[in-house]
Amino acid sequence: MSQEQKFETVIGLEVHAQLLTDSKIFAVSGATSGKTPNSLTDSVTLGLPGCLPVLNRRVVDFAIKLGLATNCSIQKMSTFSRKHYFYPDLPKGYQISQYDLPLCKDGFVEYRLNGELKRVNLTRIHLEEDAGKNIHGESDGISYVDLNRAGVPLVEIVSEPDMRRPEEAGAYLKQLKQILRYTEVCDANMEDGSLRCDANVSVRPIGQTELGVKVEIKNLNSFKFVERAIQHEVERQIAVIESGGTILQETRLFDEQKGTTRSMRSKEEAADYKYFPDPDLPPLIVDSEWIGKIKDSLPELPNEIYNRFINYYKLDAYTVEILTLESFIARFFEQAVAAHNNPQAVSNWITSELFGRLNKEGLSIMDSPVSPENLASLVRMIDEELISGKIAKTVFDEMFESGSSPESVVEKKGLKQLSDPDILDKVISQILEKNPKQLEEYRSGKDKMFGFFVGQVMKETEGRANPVMVNDILKAKLA
Repeated sequence: MSQEQKFETVIGLEVHAQLLTDSKIFAVSGATSGKTPNSLTDSVTLGLPGCLPVLNRRVVDFAIKLGLATNCSIQKMSTFSRKHYFYPDLPKGYQISQYDLPLCKDGFVEYRLNGELKRVNLTRIHLEEDAGKNIHGESDGISYVDLNRAGVPLVEIVSEPDMRRPEEAGAYLKQLKQILRYTEVCDANMEDGSLRCDANVSVRPIGQTELGVKVEIKNLNSFKFVERAIQHEVERQIAVIESGGTILQETRLFDEQKGTTRSMRSKEEAADYKYFPDPDLPPLIVDSEWIGKIKDSLPELPNEIYNRFINYYKLDAYTVEILTLESFIARFFEQAVAAHNNPQAVSNWITSELFGRLNKEGLSIMDSPVSPENLASLVRMIDEELISGKIAKTVFDEMFESGSSPESVVEKKGLKQLSDPDILDKVISQILEKNPKQLEEYRSGKDKMFGFFVGQVMKETEGRANPVMVNDILKAKLA
């Protein structure tokens, strides 16, 4: 038995998601990114004396929406507290957050891993403000503070320690990203920092019910790094225990180049932050009518669409996972199928030809030059044998380049499939007459020469001959 098989891994994730509001959670300045440093600030963001925070109602709407989408119980009364710590990027010397009375509690997220449906329970989803950003100069040795991000609204999604393998954590996080994007409360771009993950990792001997000492890995910014960091931390903790050492409760950072974690600081407890209710913010009261309106506005969620696509369109699980990865992909697919009801063929064209070209050009499906309706028309023309599958790829390339309909491309380039039996019979007769040697070889038992004749017909007709009719006529003539 390997060392890892003697131990059980326990994983919980704390995920911070920036909400897509125009302004900050308690201030009027903008909440967008990519602006000139310190251009999105105001007296509240800067923590100037006497300036009072005012809660952004849209932030509460988004948090309730996410809570409902993750099966949480929405608390009709929640409160804000001050979380004290002293960093240069925190102007007030404290962060406004929700502590003992969060807005959302006791939810769950279901995700699929290797065909199995799994569940992660959520302890809470609470609101808080983001801190600014420290920028450390590499050339001048000076550190700078950009407060544009200070006060940007966040939700923190805290899971129970329900995951046991790094890949479970990765799959759960991907599902959470889908929910955030489907509900349009967060763009969930980990590379841009709008979705950030802290992993709490511990190990314990198999059979032990008591949790091991928890280590927190901070600010993981990709699915791959989440899994790699957890895997390394598990191996590190087991090695420490096996060598007779003691696991320290601490916060660690993941070194992406080395693939290892390193100590950052000892792990703070709640008492270290000196939480107390924020005297400037009254309790947040949410009534049933407010919750009901947001519940009515919920879109169809990823798992609901996944199940519907499986049951209604009869597609395989792998294809459905691709089609439901983003809501706009699912919409594109359904718009195309509404225009021509061949789900299998439409999905094949989307996941192969369309995605291939979009990836090559660095485009999203939302920017596709090929519309759902035009893609449907292309599939319809194949189904009606107006063009062959091979010709369709040529037509598709022209559609992608010009945005034209398949009908106009076929008409312009003269690509309509040749399905006139009299014309095909004449072409095939001429091919056989021109190739007596090959004809003799076929009749002497060399069946592979049949393919030669098909190829000659296709060459003569520039690929426009109906392949089914060519095969049927050839077989009749060669019988």
